[in-house]
Amino acid sequence: MSGSNFVDYVRIYTQSGDGGGGSTHLYRAKYIEKGGPDGGDGGRGGHIILRGNAQLWTLIHLRYNKHARAEHGGHGSKNHSFGNDGEDIILEVPIGTVAKDAETGETLFEVVEDGQEIVLRKGGRGGQGNSHFKSSTNQTPRYAQPGEEGTEGWTILELKVLADVGLVGFPNAGKSTLLSVLSSAKPKIANYPFTTLVPNLGIVQYRGFKSFVMADIPGIIEGASEGKGIGHRFLRHIERNAMLLFLVPADSDDINKEYEILLSELEKFNPELLDKKRILMISKSDMLDDELQTEIAETLPKIPYLFISSVAQQGLQELKDLIWKNLDRVEDDAQEEIRLPNMD
Repeated sequence: MSGSNFVDYVRIYTQSGDGGGGSTHLYRAKYIEKGGPDGGDGGRGGHIILRGNAQLWTLIHLRYNKHARAEHGGHGSKNHSFGNDGEDIILEVPIGTVAKDAETGETLFEVVEDGQEIVLRKGGRGGQGNSHFKSSTNQTPRYAQPGEEGTEGWTILELKVLADVGLVGFPNAGKSTLLSVLSSAKPKIANYPFTTLVPNLGIVQYRGFKSFVMADIPGIIEGASEGKGIGHRFLRHIERNAMLLFLVPADSDDINKEYEILLSELEKFNPELLDKKRILMISKSDMLDDELQTEIAETLPKIPYLFISSVAQQGLQELKDLIWKNLDRVEDDAQEEIRLPNMD
């Protein structure tokens, strides 16, 4: 998923169709000079609909097609003939797309399933023909309802990446390197902050034919919950991950403090993120001997943790075992015994 093709935020203008007007026609035929009203109803205007598509991973197709206008409904006609409904406009979006009102910022809905269709803007209702208004005191009404107008306006679409595991850490903590080692994903890797500017997804193969999806998300900085750095563009992707994997490098000045800052930014953005399962990874641990690892382990928070090194390929199988266990996917039959460290 290259940076140039991944788009997780677009602002689109949509307009639903107007409803067709009802007809005021009066029946006329040979030898019938004053027939009753026979005006038909107007058709409804076309809807603007968002449809989930599991084959899409980006909103790039909407970046260059920001305007969508649905068809108006047809007018009613004689002989109680209804007008045609306006054709709907269906916009395909990735799973995890959130629609928001551009003016108020209010969340309207979220597309969470493949094939799910949600009406973003309803088309106007068609007006009733004059036949609906016939009464004992008004046998030939010469009026009918006009169709309702459709609605229009700007909508924000935001994509939240869907993955089993989300990598959380400061810039240059080793998240991209870890993803590249565990999966076939090829994120950009360099020795400077904010190498990753968009989420990268990788499928991690596990024992047998099992697998899980891991997301390398742009690095967080202190103040990200207030919009600093990449800010909310990063944090919203965390919301759709089943588990959070915190990466703190072994050469950090204070591993505990770095972890607490990361946790604090998540809590400020959305307190519900703290309900997700967490694992702490001490990356770049090939520079530590056993004595240093033991000393550091005594100071770590009381959550599952591992010392790993992506470059030296240390602790990676144990990491996958620990992730799989916490994803609740261990099968009682046909699953070999797995020894999981640091689960107290």
